[in-house]
Amino acid sequence: MISSLTHKTKQFFFVLIKLSVVLAAFYFIYHKLTKNTQLSFPDFIDFLSKNQVFSIKNSSFLIVLSLFNWFFEIFKWKILVLPLKKINFITATQQSLASLTASLFTPNRIGEYGAKAMYYHANLRKQIMGVNLLSNTLQMAVTCILGSIGFVFFTVQHQINTNYHKLAVAFTFLCCSILIVIYILKHKKLKNKWFSFNKLKQALSNYPKSNLSSGLLLSLIRYAIFSFQLYILLHFFGVNISYFTAMPAITTMYLVASIIPSIFIFDVVVKGSIAVYIFAFLQVNHIIVLSVVTLMWLLNFVLPSIVGSYYVISYKLPKQTVNT
Repeated sequence: MISSLTHKTKQFFFVLIKLSVVLAAFYFIYHKLTKNTQLSFPDFIDFLSKNQVFSIKNSSFLIVLSLFNWFFEIFKWKILVLPLKKINFITATQQSLASLTASLFTPNRIGEYGAKAMYYHANLRKQIMGVNLLSNTLQMAVTCILGSIGFVFFTVQHQINTNYHKLAVAFTFLCCSILIVIYILKHKKLKNKWFSFNKLKQALSNYPKSNLSSGLLLSLIRYAIFSFQLYILLHFFGVNISYFTAMPAITTMYLVASIIPSIFIFDVVVKGSIAVYIFAFLQVNHIIVLSVVTLMWLLNFVLPSIVGSYYVISYKLPKQTVNT
């Protein structure tokens, strides 16, 4: 039935899909700001105006940090995709920001995989999704490593009674779960139909180590930027704690927020609650914490997704697949 549609009809539906994606992204932003049960939008705006956080100097500095954050994310994508296809920085920007907009309203931003793959011909899409998984895994690795170190310092710093027996059980359960998943992926019946563990292993072994190292370094730089940005926001709200006191809490927060999966509707509630709980040990007012979390989201997700909406609207299918 789809093949019987005229070219103009196909183009109409294609434009309709792109508009739907943009509208869904903007509705998600609106919903997240206005339906936040922890911090209402009027209270958020009122709190900002009373604290006079955003002078021209402060605002410019925060936006510059966000620009650097996304510069390194885009550059990382350009580097990681290079073994498959050489793209320039402008193309990498288009793909990164458009995929952000398209995935903003999907659980754990899973829509990013398909959105980036759509920029490439059909024969490359599986590999592109693999590269995107690699990119996210590198960022997650940095978050887990630094978060684990920060968690140790945080528990010692605040003398938190940690149940190491429960942690050991949880860690053992996690390791067993990973081993079970690997076993299932290697199972012959699933091998050809859904996924080939050996092909993934071969692809990773053949992937250039220099690109992998560069991706890891760029992930580390990004982490340093947005964690510093969060610290600066706390400072702008008058929270007088040193950088080395704040970082264990910040890295712990990112660690816990990253390992807890959440449906997108409840994402702000989960991460806001985690931040409030952790920064309570530093005697930081919960309204300040929630305001900082909201501002971090606005600066690093909403603003780039607004730019990305233009790239979604202007997106065109790869030439070889337009008429298929």
